[in-house]
Amino acid sequence: MKRREFITLLGGAAIAWPLAARAQQERVRRIGVLLPVTSDDAQYQAWFGAFLQAFGQSGWTIGRNVQVDTRWATANTDSVRRHATELAALAPDVIVSPGASTVGPLLQVTRTIPIVFAIVADPVGAGFVASLARPGGNATGFTSFEYGTSGKWLELLKEIAPGMTRVAVLRDAATPSGVALFGVIQAVASALRVEANPLDLRDAAEIERAVTAFADSSNSGLVITPHASSIIHRDLIVQLAARHRLPAIYFDRPFVAAGGLISYGPI
Repeated sequence: MKRREFITLLGGAAIAWPLAARAQQERVRRIGVLLPVTSDDAQYQAWFGAFLQAFGQSGWTIGRNVQVDTRWATANTDSVRRHATELAALAPDVIVSPGASTVGPLLQVTRTIPIVFAIVADPVGAGFVASLARPGGNATGFTSFEYGTSGKWLELLKEIAPGMTRVAVLRDAATPSGVALFGVIQAVASALRVEANPLDLRDAAEIERAVTAFADSSNSGLVITPHASSIIHRDLIVQLAARHRLPAIYFDRPFVAAGGLISYGPI
């Protein structure tokens, strides 16, 4: 090889190498997000906005080196499953999912894509992780509170309404946390001489019928437990409590901001 050809080749390699390295550094990471609400939910809009803002604070730029694929699935089981399947088919680097109603369907469609959850009450009991210390599998994340908190909800409600003798617990019986939270409330209710009644969270019409029927008796109250359906129907539940003059306690502050009586929880 002639000297001039060698210098030209070397110069070309010197230019191409940093370009190739830069292209490798700029590989776009793909992140899936599955949310159990509609896109107009104020609480989740604030949460999702903070989530996106954190990328810039960590040196990531959406559209340049990271892509976020979001699915607003609502609390409808079929919709959640469909969107979970769609996200898994995109083969993202990781999927972010708030709670049990979305983590469960995701684990049914993928056991390889990493899943990070934010507020699962009992990830071990739900079968999402092997243990808190060693999650194993492809799911990990955070838990918002332990089950004993639900007993505190009833204790606080009884302090506010000492004459209360009956309480309806709005929960989702299809999830381990819904069953366990009611179990703790039921145990505390016995000591407080309060009758605890489970009301399952499903659609708006059923919630309205159940709360209205329960409110026919006096000295009654409401405990609202965490679930996607309680968040979606937040305004309806708050309105029903006010309409029937039922003292009610909620698991997070947005219910109080919407007009609810009191909340107790991490938010």
